Amino acid sequence: MSRAPAEGPLAVRLGWIALVAFASGFPYGFVNDALPIYLRSEGAGLVKVGLVAAVSFPWTFKFIWSPLVDRVGTRRQWIVACLAALAALTLLVAAADVHRLAPGFWFLLVAMTTLSATQDVAIDAFTIESTSEAELGAANSVRIALYRGAMFVAGGAVVWLAGRAGWRAAFTAAAAMVGGLAVAALFLPSVRRERTVERQAIWEPVRALFRRRGIWLVIAFALIFKLDVAALEPMMRPFWVDRGLSLEEIGGALTLARTLATVGGAVIGGVLTTRWGIRRALWALGAVQACSALGYWAAATFFPGQGAVFGAAIFENFAAGLATAAYLAYLMSLCERRFAATQFALLSALLAVTRSVAGAGSGTVAEHLGYSTYFLVTFLVGLPAFLLIPFLSRVARPPEAAAG
Repeated sequence: MSRAPAEGPLAVRLGWIALVAFASGFPYGFVNDALPIYLRSEGAGLVKVGLVAAVSFPWTFKFIWSPLVDRVGTRRQWIVACLAALAALTLLVAAADVHRLAPGFWFLLVAMTTLSATQDVAIDAFTIESTSEAELGAANSVRIALYRGAMFVAGGAVVWLAGRAGWRAAFTAAAAMVGGLAVAALFLPSVRRERTVERQAIWEPVRALFRRRGIWLVIAFALIFKLDVAALEPMMRPFWVDRGLSLEEIGGALTLARTLATVGGAVIGGVLTTRWGIRRALWALGAVQACSALGYWAAATFFPGQGAVFGAAIFENFAAGLATAAYLAYLMSLCERRFAATQFALLSALLAVTRSVAGAGSGTVAEHLGYSTYFLVTFLVGLPAFLLIPFLSRVARPPEAAAG
């Protein structure tokens, strides 16, 4: 049974979801795409550039403080406050002495990622509380498309502007954009929430989730459904370089094509998830996702030209957009509305764990096996997830869904 329908026209609700999805993706793209280029172009060593990845831990562990977002304030208040603070911190980063990189600079980055992760908790909850289960496919297609679009603006347009007008001007423009998003978020509609009673412990959302029948099956599925992609992604970029693609080709045409492919896949994946239902979409769209590794395997084994690399990269992003729409819709369908922020933050953190574990050993394994065999192995590690899909029906639904 589906959850109670959300209030208001779907088109209006999707418009607000699009706004907050863009607000979610922009800081992530700024930190992970624009800042490493900024540091390297200003003469920072590779060790310091690599430290940028180390400050991203709040995005993985945001579930720890997500109960606070469920208990205190409104979704709108959290989103507006975080965006306003992010705009101010972006200006401080622009003013920092990048040639010294004092500890204060890294503190700024940790503060930025913590604020970004915190607003993501509120944004995820806002999305869940703004939609019915039947609308999650469409909602996630919008979310993924605008999130990726924001990453492209942060990691592409900001860098392009820096080349034209300098980094300070580019970061000032980025801060102005985030500030504008904060102003727009002031008008976010209120969403219907089931408040927890005050005597409930702050960890009640976690306990409620782990008391659910079949939750360990959900955890296993969430960990391995995108294991193939998590293992594939870290070795894609070295493969592009080793195949002779120039930085201009990687940063320009390939980045734009991959972004468009992801957006297209997300939109189509959301439509198909809505039309087919979540479980059928997991089967079909997950199968397309698994085949994306075969595209890289074919490019590494049979087709030495750069055209094959472009084709494999574009198909991989399109397939990832397709499957991610179904994957997120499934995780959201498991969340209780009253605990939406905490429970979705916890479930979505499992994907970050998969990425970290798979990425840590990817270079060693690829170096030992070679690209061709490694890409084939990534395809194979994605198959066990399909053995679990038939059993997902045994997982207990959220109370409001069972009661509906």
